[in-house]
Amino acid sequence: MPDLTVTVPQTPRYLPALPTKENLQYADLAIIDLSKAVTAEGRTELAVELREALTTHGFCYIINHGYTQAQNERMFDIADIPMSGVPEDEKRAYTGDSKKTGIFQGYKPRQYWHIDAGVRDQHEHYNFNRDVTKRGHPETLRPLLPEIKEFSKHNHFNVLHPVLRLIARSLELPEDTLVNNHDYDAIGETYVRFMKYYPRTGEEEVKTKNVWLKGHTDFGSITILWSQPVAGLQILTREGKWRWVRHIENALVVNAGDALDFLTGGYYKGTIHRVVKPPEDQQNYTRLGVFYFVMPNDDVKLVPMAESPVLQRAGIQSRCDDSEAPTMEQWRKARTSAYGQSELENSKEKGVEQEVINGVLVKHYN
Repeated sequence: MPDLTVTVPQTPRYLPALPTKENLQYADLAIIDLSKAVTAEGRTELAVELREALTTHGFCYIINHGYTQAQNERMFDIADIPMSGVPEDEKRAYTGDSKKTGIFQGYKPRQYWHIDAGVRDQHEHYNFNRDVTKRGHPETLRPLLPEIKEFSKHNHFNVLHPVLRLIARSLELPEDTLVNNHDYDAIGETYVRFMKYYPRTGEEEVKTKNVWLKGHTDFGSITILWSQPVAGLQILTREGKWRWVRHIENALVVNAGDALDFLTGGYYKGTIHRVVKPPEDQQNYTRLGVFYFVMPNDDVKLVPMAESPVLQRAGIQSRCDDSEAPTMEQWRKARTSAYGQSELENSKEKGVEQEVINGVLVKHYN
């Protein structure tokens, strides 16, 4: 992790909004204290807690993850630089085209995706492969790459790998079963994302019913979101209700995605979540996000881990025949290329649209 006693490049301070005072209906998410994972007894206890969290909501908080509040704030200062500190012409030079490449790297500009009723998105993000030297970056970001690299490694080794070991324990598998499929040095597209949502016009809000990003599942195995104060993230509960995710200072919000769903035969399903207009007392603020999107190694075939005694007892619900299951590379490219441009069909379920990707049904929720 970055050592704040060492001289680092100066950056402007990013001043976030204050937490909302509105009385929102929040999801009751478990809080996993990762400091307990240093002992075998602690890991046994946490594995039970995490299994309950992932089967109930598919989301949880993680605390005591190894970063101080000062280190957290430093990363948010850095996260704002690609959006606020890079000229527009230089942004264009580092803009990716995920619709063609199937890869999120570099900039995703505003209005790249269609949201609904002719309205396009109003958020931009900048993406780094976990190997920050893999591609070029804007000049302003280059002095910050050592810190971003250490941040990536911290997420991978100090957060992701302990979580994967807990998941393996919860499935009665050897602890490193999933760690071995998420090798930091393997070929793959696990990445850091800095993302900024901008306020929209009243007309855009009406046309989209205040939805900024439609309900969806993430296509990787685990997503790590560094909690920030501007409310907007909602999850769809098992009871079919949208509930807000509360901000907890210096906590991580962790959720399961498609790849974990594939690998666990539906035991740990990706939870549907969306982003909506913030509450009234935060509507004039931008919403800055810091993420670590995790995927298994590109060559991992997304078939259930049938050797798990837990999955054998629970019953495996495969999303497709094992012989037709995609690799992680195939799945991420297909999901990335299709997002925001595919023609969606109306489902028989109310408020649900759907598409078929690599022979697998994918749903989007309004």
